[in-house]
Amino acid sequence: MAATPSIMMPIGTVAPDFTLLNPVTGETATLAGLKSDTATVIMFICNHCPYVKHVQGELVKLANDYQPKGVSFIAINSNDVENYPDDSPEKMKETAEQVGYPFPYLFDETQEVAKAYQAACTPDFYVFDQDLKCAYRGQLDDARPKNDAPVTGKDIRAALDAILAGQLVNPNQTPSIGCNIKWKPA
Repeated sequence: MAATPSIMMPIGTVAPDFTLLNPVTGETATLAGLKSDTATVIMFICNHCPYVKHVQGELVKLANDYQPKGVSFIAINSNDVENYPDDSPEKMKETAEQVGYPFPYLFDETQEVAKAYQAACTPDFYVFDQDLKCAYRGQLDDARPKNDAPVTGKDIRAALDAILAGQLVNPNQTPSIGCNIKWKPA
């Protein structure tokens, strides 16, 4: 597992639009249909990555804490499923149901959405404001599979709390670190 950092999309970037398959429901979903008028969290995750597995419980807790406050959460898997079959849509559905994801877990088969967001690793997090402008990008918190830092979601929570309070998000943001997105061979 090679530790890969976030690329860090520029603050203020408007969230790129998308239409993706939701393997849990079998339907397609769009950013326009899933976004919130308050804040929208977009996270690039997958099934097999140890960094994602380490924080799955907090992702559920985070969404359950902030969805009642009007925040939307969207998870996207962009990995090459031919070479990483554990990340297939069928396995995505299994994982979403087992972990109890309270948010849509979408499949980016072409990998175009990951490229549009400059996603580099799993997990990679983005928080967009009510105008879908990037207010935060980076890590969930300091926890990693091989350190003793608690999984709290403190960085994302701080960004969301600032947005909900009508304040600017602290611009001092730390890149996420995780497994690289498994790109399809060129």
